[in-house]
Amino acid sequence: MTDFKQRLTELLREYEDIFAWSSRDMPGLDTAIVEHRLPLILNAIPWKASFLAVAEYPKLVANIVPIPKKDGKVRMCVDYRDLNRVNPKDNFPLPHIDLLVDNATQHSCYSFVDGFSGYNQIQMTPKDKEKTTFITTWRTFYYKVMPFKLKNARATYQRAMVTLFHDMMHKEVEVYVDDMIAKSKTLGLRKYRLRLNPAKFTFGVGTRKLLVFIVNERGIELDPDKVKAIMAPPLAASIMLLFIIESPS
Repeated sequence: MTDFKQRLTELLREYEDIFAWSSRDMPGLDTAIVEHRLPLILNAIPWKASFLAVAEYPKLVANIVPIPKKDGKVRMCVDYRDLNRVNPKDNFPLPHIDLLVDNATQHSCYSFVDGFSGYNQIQMTPKDKEKTTFITTWRTFYYKVMPFKLKNARATYQRAMVTLFHDMMHKEVEVYVDDMIAKSKTLGLRKYRLRLNPAKFTFGVGTRKLLVFIVNERGIELDPDKVKAIMAPPLAASIMLLFIIESPS
């Protein structure tokens, strides 16, 4: 076991450049692989108020929305609902979860990885950057990279991952948007500048949760947290059952 850990440590050190500890460590995904585009529905108006007229040189401006994260931090998001209403849907397919989980089972060693601010590693196509404009107290800004909350951001990210790992999909690697599981080491990350989040990286384990399932060498198991409510009866039901059992006949 010590030798195994040593080999894993050496491998991680060899590829330490694919990890990002901050946004400064993110060069951005190669634009030859992916860029996010924002086509608009022809003649669509991204607001509802009928008393507004279309300006000769319209600018789309959205508000910022703070959203609390699980780790206690706050993610700054932008309310792109108006923009999303006039952005045609990208129907790039997501993987079938059943197939993905089945392909991930019955391996003795897994590595679970997560992209570091994954969406923000994808560049916006230059002509569409200003469509992401949002307003702040100081001035208006737009994103140079793909922000969260755009309608087609998930499809763009999945397309990028399929492009990166197409030769390895369903063999050594399974990808569901920003959830990635490797069943062997991969060399493609360094080549295309994808950066991983070391805080969400689990390397060389025998079992772990993938989406809502536990995968391991034995196969698929239910996540205990998901069945806890079923296995443990509600308190009121337990009290009623105890009352019935102890009541005199």
